[in-house]
Amino acid sequence: MFPKRGAIALVTTVLGLVLLFSFRTPAPVTGDTAGSNGSTTGSTTGSTTGSATTTNTGATTYTGSTVSTRYGDVAVRITVASGAVTTVEAVELPSGGRSGEISAYVGPILASEALTAQSATIDTVSGATYTSQAYARSLQSALDQAGIAATGTNG
Repeated sequence: MFPKRGAIALVTTVLGLVLLFSFRTPAPVTGDTAGSNGSTTGSTTGSTTGSATTTNTGATTYTGSTVSTRYGDVAVRITVASGAVTTVEAVELPSGGRSGEISAYVGPILASEALTAQSATIDTVSGATYTSQAYARSLQSALDQAGIAATGTNG
Protein backbone atom coordinates (compact mmCIF):
# COMPACT_ATOMS: atom_id res chain seq x y z
CA MET A 1 0.00 0.00 0.00
CA PHE A 2 1.14 3.53 -0.71
CA PRO A 3 2.21 5.45 2.43
CA LYS A 4 0.04 8.44 3.44
CA ARG A 5 3.00 10.86 3.49
CA GLY A 6 4.05 9.75 0.03
CA ALA A 7 0.56 10.38 -1.35
CA ILE A 8 0.47 13.87 0.14
CA ALA A 9 3.94 14.65 -1.25
CA LEU A 10 2.97 13.37 -4.70
CA VAL A 11 -0.30 15.35 -4.82
CA THR A 12 1.45 18.52 -3.60
CA THR A 13 4.23 18.12 -6.17
CA VAL A 14 1.79 17.54 -9.04
CA LEU A 15 -0.32 20.53 -7.94
CA GLY A 16 2.79 22.73 -7.74
CA LEU A 17 3.90 21.66 -11.23
CA VAL A 18 0.43 22.29 -12.69
CA LEU A 19 0.40 25.79 -11.19
CA LEU A 20 3.95 26.48 -12.35
CA PHE A 21 3.30 25.43 -15.95
CA SER A 22 -0.02 27.27 -16.17
CA PHE A 23 1.48 30.58 -15.00
CA ARG A 24 1.32 33.29 -17.65
CA THR A 25 3.35 36.48 -17.51
CA PRO A 26 1.51 39.71 -18.36
CA ALA A 27 1.72 40.78 -21.97
CA PRO A 28 4.03 43.75 -22.57
CA VAL A 29 2.22 47.06 -22.75
CA THR A 30 2.44 48.59 -26.20
CA GLY A 31 1.00 51.74 -27.66
CA ASP A 32 1.80 54.80 -29.65
CA THR A 33 4.19 57.42 -28.33
CA ALA A 34 1.28 59.55 -27.15
CA GLY A 35 -0.33 56.68 -25.26
CA SER A 36 -1.99 57.33 -21.95
CA ASN A 37 0.48 55.18 -20.04
CA GLY A 38 3.60 56.58 -21.71
CA SER A 39 4.89 53.13 -22.66
CA THR A 40 6.40 52.39 -26.02
CA THR A 41 8.33 49.60 -27.61
CA GLY A 42 11.69 49.76 -29.29
CA SER A 43 15.21 50.77 -28.46
CA THR A 44 16.63 54.16 -27.62
CA THR A 45 16.41 56.16 -30.81
CA GLY A 46 15.77 59.84 -31.37
CA SER A 47 12.33 60.37 -32.85
CA THR A 48 11.96 64.12 -33.14
CA THR A 49 14.25 67.08 -33.44
CA GLY A 50 14.58 69.82 -30.86
CA SER A 51 13.67 73.49 -30.88
CA ALA A 52 14.91 76.81 -29.50
CA THR A 53 13.21 79.94 -28.15
CA THR A 54 14.60 83.17 -26.75
CA THR A 55 13.12 84.87 -23.68
CA ASN A 56 13.02 88.60 -22.93
CA THR A 57 15.84 88.14 -20.38
CA GLY A 58 18.24 87.20 -23.16
CA ALA A 59 18.31 83.53 -22.17
CA THR A 60 17.61 80.98 -24.87
CA THR A 61 15.71 77.76 -24.26
CA TYR A 62 16.61 74.66 -26.28
CA THR A 63 14.56 71.47 -26.34
CA GLY A 64 16.52 68.33 -27.13
CA SER A 65 15.28 65.61 -29.43
CA THR A 66 12.78 63.13 -28.04
CA VAL A 67 14.46 59.78 -27.40
CA SER A 68 12.26 56.67 -27.30
CA THR A 69 13.04 53.87 -24.87
CA ARG A 70 11.27 50.62 -24.11
CA TYR A 71 9.62 52.36 -21.14
CA GLY A 72 8.61 55.65 -22.75
CA ASP A 73 9.91 58.83 -24.35
CA VAL A 74 12.48 61.18 -22.83
CA ALA A 75 13.01 64.83 -23.80
CA VAL A 76 15.08 67.48 -22.03
CA ARG A 77 14.91 71.30 -22.15
CA ILE A 78 17.78 73.57 -21.18
CA THR A 79 18.04 77.31 -20.73
CA VAL A 80 21.32 78.96 -21.68
CA ALA A 81 22.40 82.46 -20.66
CA SER A 82 25.85 83.94 -21.34
CA GLY A 83 27.08 80.60 -22.70
CA ALA A 84 26.23 78.65 -19.52
CA VAL A 85 23.38 76.25 -18.85
CA THR A 86 21.17 77.85 -16.19
CA THR A 87 18.30 75.34 -16.02
CA VAL A 88 17.76 71.75 -17.04
CA GLU A 89 14.33 70.17 -16.98
CA ALA A 90 12.72 67.04 -18.34
CA VAL A 91 9.94 67.87 -20.76
CA GLU A 92 8.99 64.22 -21.09
CA LEU A 93 9.82 61.15 -19.03
CA PRO A 94 8.30 57.65 -18.95
CA SER A 95 5.04 57.67 -17.01
CA GLY A 96 2.54 55.25 -15.61
CA GLY A 97 3.09 52.48 -13.09
CA ARG A 98 6.61 51.66 -12.01
CA SER A 99 8.15 53.71 -14.85
CA GLY A 100 6.42 56.81 -13.53
CA GLU A 101 7.72 56.16 -10.01
CA ILE A 102 11.26 55.74 -11.30
CA SER A 103 10.99 58.89 -13.44
CA ALA A 104 9.78 60.93 -10.47
CA TYR A 105 12.84 59.78 -8.54
CA VAL A 106 15.53 60.12 -11.21
CA GLY A 107 14.34 63.29 -12.97
CA PRO A 108 15.66 65.70 -10.31
CA ILE A 109 18.89 63.70 -9.91
CA LEU A 110 19.67 63.79 -13.62
CA ALA A 111 18.79 67.49 -13.88
CA SER A 112 21.07 68.33 -10.97
CA GLU A 113 23.95 66.31 -12.42
CA ALA A 114 23.53 67.93 -15.84
CA LEU A 115 23.46 71.41 -14.35
CA THR A 116 26.57 70.72 -12.28
CA ALA A 117 28.45 69.09 -15.18
CA GLN A 118 27.35 71.70 -17.74
CA SER A 119 27.44 68.81 -20.22
CA ALA A 120 25.78 65.52 -21.05
CA THR A 121 28.47 63.62 -19.17
CA ILE A 122 26.21 62.44 -16.37
CA ASP A 123 26.18 59.24 -14.36
CA THR A 124 23.61 56.57 -15.08
CA VAL A 125 21.19 56.19 -12.18
CA SER A 126 20.99 52.60 -10.96
CA GLY A 127 17.60 51.11 -11.77
CA ALA A 128 16.95 53.70 -14.49
CA THR A 129 19.58 52.86 -17.08
CA TYR A 130 17.40 53.35 -20.17
CA THR A 131 15.97 56.63 -18.86
CA SER A 132 19.42 57.91 -17.85
CA GLN A 133 20.95 57.13 -21.23
CA ALA A 134 18.02 58.65 -23.12
CA TYR A 135 18.18 61.74 -20.87
CA ALA A 136 21.87 62.18 -21.72
CA ARG A 137 21.18 61.81 -25.46
CA SER A 138 18.35 64.35 -25.41
CA LEU A 139 20.48 66.67 -23.27
CA GLN A 140 23.35 66.38 -25.76
CA SER A 141 20.93 67.25 -28.57
CA ALA A 142 19.91 70.43 -26.73
CA LEU A 143 23.55 71.28 -25.99
CA ASP A 144 24.41 70.78 -29.68
CA GLN A 145 21.66 73.23 -30.66
CA ALA A 146 23.06 75.72 -28.13
CA GLY A 147 26.55 75.31 -29.56
CA ILE A 148 27.97 74.07 -26.27
CA ALA A 149 30.89 71.69 -26.84
CA ALA A 150 30.15 67.99 -26.61
CA THR A 151 32.07 66.11 -23.97
CA GLY A 152 30.49 62.66 -24.37
CA THR A 153 28.14 60.63 -22.17
CA ASN A 154 28.55 57.97 -19.57
CA GLY A 155 26.59 54.81 -20.08
